[in-house]
Amino acid sequence: MVRALKVFIFILCLAPFGLLAWKFFGAHPTDMSSWGAGLGANPLEVITHSTGDWTMRFLLITLAITPLRKLTHQTWLIRFRRMLGLFAFFYGTLHFTTYIWFDKSFVLQDMLADVAKRRFITVGFLGFVLMIPLALTSTVWSIRKLGGKRWQALHRLIYFSAIAGVIHYIWLVKVGPD
Repeated sequence: MVRALKVFIFILCLAPFGLLAWKFFGAHPTDMSSWGAGLGANPLEVITHSTGDWTMRFLLITLAITPLRKLTHQTWLIRFRRMLGLFAFFYGTLHFTTYIWFDKSFVLQDMLADVAKRRFITVGFLGFVLMIPLALTSTVWSIRKLGGKRWQALHRLIYFSAIAGVIHYIWLVKVGPD
């Protein structure tokens, strides 16, 4: 039962990526001239915002697992936390890659100028960097190697990553200072 549910949730978690790919490639993936047409007038913005939104959603869903498990006494929920956290990292990686590759074309000068001009990029990058050790140590082997207490302390970085993500979003939409 849990295994089938895990497969279902995995496929469900890939749905936003699949929808984005469908919109990008359209009904005719071999016709390169139509690529991106399904994403509207500014495909870069749609991809960047969509991957960023899904990163935040998955971070928050991952954080909600433990309190939900404790409230409902449904211990089986914990089996999904790692997968959901890795999906947060997956969408965060897509978000970051979209920025450095498609927006800035790997031009370091442009990225540094952008960071100096807009601090929401700096805090977003911080949130992403904090997710890297979480993704790298999400295995059972890592838990054994680090020891439960050190692994748990390291994985508390998710709170800082989520906070950085929220600040990144708030500053992006100009609710807060830029």
